[in-house]
Amino acid sequence: MRVNLTAVTKGPKDSALPPTTLEFGSGTVTFARAETERRPTVLGLVASGRMRPDSGAVTLDGRTDYAGLRRQIALVDALGVSEPAADVRVEDVVAEELMFAGHLGRRRTVRRMLADFGLADQARSDMGDLAPDDRVRLLTELAVLRDGVLGLVLTSPDRHGGDPLGWWDVAGGLAARGYAVLVIAGDASAHAIADLELANLEPSGVLPAGLVRSAHDSMGTAAL
Repeated sequence: MRVNLTAVTKGPKDSALPPTTLEFGSGTVTFARAETERRPTVLGLVASGRMRPDSGAVTLDGRTDYAGLRRQIALVDALGVSEPAADVRVEDVVAEELMFAGHLGRRRTVRRMLADFGLADQARSDMGDLAPDDRVRLLTELAVLRDGVLGLVLTSPDRHGGDPLGWWDVAGGLAARGYAVLVIAGDASAHAIADLELANLEPSGVLPAGLVRSAHDSMGTAAL
């Protein structure tokens, strides 16, 4: 799949989202920079087909298809939209997501899944207490259990703290499995990840598979 946002805007005088152009597709992870509390969520909603822009175009494989976007793209951990409440137990979040994915969220199934992720000892912890990398890995793995999901939009993982290279590695792993991944985060994370990419350039100057780079930013990124 390939998703293109072309000069999309939202809000009076583009206050919620200034003109933004970006692309993300299967087998790659793309970074979009978005500062302020509101813009990452607005961009995530637009990129996943859950909000229509006031101007500009959003296409899925070259066509306007908002229903297809909503069906094929999971919006992960968006502030105020799809984030789990901080005081909900980890095992309850897993059970609910399993139900949404069409699976029975029996306690045994939940515990087995958490054990597979190395989080068996966190089952009764609050979501707000999970380490940032563990949170991102758990929520993204639960999201791809849903039928038809081919892409993910991960919003503001940097708001939970931690090392951005941790959740960037999780996103890269999903891209390596063929998913289209868009990560929306702030400038500090963008700089850390750009430094990582430059350090990992192959002798030919080509980035390793799964990373996207543009001439503007040294990675696939829209600066907002």
